[in-house]
Amino acid sequence: MIFKIEYVYIFLLILPVVSFLYASIGHGGASGYLALMAIFSVTPELMKPTALLLNLFVAAIAFYYYYKEGYFNKKLFISFAVASIPMSIIGGYIEVDTTIYKKILAVLLLFAILKMLNIFGKESAIIRDIKLWQGIVVGGIIGFFSGLIGIGGGIILSPIILLFHWGKMKEAAAVSALFIWVNSAGGLIGQLSSGVNLNMQSFGLVAIALIGGVFGAYYGSKKLNNQNLRYLLATVMAIACFKLFYV
Repeated sequence: MIFKIEYVYIFLLILPVVSFLYASIGHGGASGYLALMAIFSVTPELMKPTALLLNLFVAAIAFYYYYKEGYFNKKLFISFAVASIPMSIIGGYIEVDTTIYKKILAVLLLFAILKMLNIFGKESAIIRDIKLWQGIVVGGIIGFFSGLIGIGGGIILSPIILLFHWGKMKEAAAVSALFIWVNSAGGLIGQLSSGVNLNMQSFGLVAIALIGGVFGAYYGSKKLNNQNLRYLLATVMAIACFKLFYV
């Protein structure tokens, strides 16, 4: 069993809510899944591949809806992906000490909390062209930590796109969705190459996550902006951060 049986039903109720909210902003949800699994005391060995697997499906759905609405910027995506894909494979291949893993994850979850609270990464009317070296540096760094920790990196990439005025809000969401997908695939390839095996229960979680992911991506690509749900998820992540740092 991945989860303690007395808690599994609570986890399964929260999971589609997490995927709904993340998909609504063009993300796969790995940081949310990892936060949830940290609270439920899932081991890092299971957390990383499970989060990446869920990311593959939810991010694909998110990308489909945002692409369908015409928000995808191919040039912007390639600028980041050219370095992030190989670096995510390398990161996924590396085995991290459990204590170090928890601390790095806790720090990355802080980015997710700030994003959910809209503290940084706001849309600007001024759009600048990204330079190739900027995309390579940003994409490479995010890609490496994506594979290392088991996230897709969109929760970090999208606010960076907005911070440096490289794209609009929904454009950042579309680019981040595909960026998350390729990084999750790369990280999972690295994980499997290092000898990590996927637990069969992880595939069952995919169907549950997709329920929230489909609805979230559909409404998010249209006009949804539910700030109350963001506050709730930020609270869950804060609890996970505390547990990862101090428990």
